[in-house]
Amino acid sequence: MRKNEDLAITSQSSLPAVVRRKSFFETLRERLPHGASHVFGALASVALFAVAAYILGNVLSNMRFADVVDAVKATSGGQILAALFFTGLSYVALTGYDFSALRQIRHDAPYRVAALAAFASYAISFNLGFPIVTAAAVRYWIYSRVQMSALQVANLTVITGVTFWLGMTTVIGFTLVKAAEPLAALDRLPVALHMALGVLILAGVAGYGAWVALEPRHIRLRGHALQMPGVGSTVAQLIVGVADLCAAAAALYVLLPQGVHLDFTAFLAVYVLACILGVVSHAPGGIGVFEATMLHALPGASQESVLASLLLFRVVYYFLPFVVALAVLGADEGARRWSALRDAVARIFEERSP
Repeated sequence: MRKNEDLAITSQSSLPAVVRRKSFFETLRERLPHGASHVFGALASVALFAVAAYILGNVLSNMRFADVVDAVKATSGGQILAALFFTGLSYVALTGYDFSALRQIRHDAPYRVAALAAFASYAISFNLGFPIVTAAAVRYWIYSRVQMSALQVANLTVITGVTFWLGMTTVIGFTLVKAAEPLAALDRLPVALHMALGVLILAGVAGYGAWVALEPRHIRLRGHALQMPGVGSTVAQLIVGVADLCAAAAALYVLLPQGVHLDFTAFLAVYVLACILGVVSHAPGGIGVFEATMLHALPGASQESVLASLLLFRVVYYFLPFVVALAVLGADEGARRWSALRDAVARIFEERSP
């Protein structure tokens, strides 16, 4: 294990003056009344969830439950297997979030530990929500076994969060440019507007890459400065984030009924937008908000068949990994307790032996 001075976490007081300067957003936050940003964020989340609930309620009120059941039964075994395959690919990519972050903070935890922490934290936080609490708690429980401090876990959590949003912004920027025409047919906005917005988003991603390439960057968290990924780590994170999103979107795409006339690139834009709205709403797994967005956006097929696909996606991508994660964590903890008990018994016999 590397010594603490080798870690990429430093106290705020040890940073040069240029790093300790307050940003515009920090200055703005200090000038706002205490707690105003939290209240505004909570109100925005509640408003978004209320709008989604209203849309989803109107859609469901016009559906027949029997038609949804029939649509679920009409889903082929091949579609289910394909969705399971892409779900597996997505969760494998998610382990890359933690593995890349470990290299960034210069911690030598083995990949099996990173894979367990990433898989369990995401599978649980996707279903329970509040990832800052649930995912961080699971990560700390696992990484503490390899002598990782709470501050290192916080740094890793920040880096994985950056990876997530880098993937989101890159995918949404690319799809807005690549699938400008089919997306314009969906939302009735000009093609040029989609392309311009996509180029602007991609320019922002490139600007972020240039920003971290110029010099080491840090953000402050509870009096400590956490190091942001450099340009090499940023490129690796971008690849991992895009791979995760594409695989997750494909898991839903293969479950869609035949009547959905939308190519994968345009569908990817809709999927990422629904994910962003779900994250902003703070609903566990974006439930309700994600479904309302997809039902409103997907053209061609009956809403009963689309809802059936969304329900199956919930089971395959969210519920099954959640059950597997709980089982794996339980088995891992049981194995650790059994190993500790066996060692204790062995020591007792060694002490009693002549």
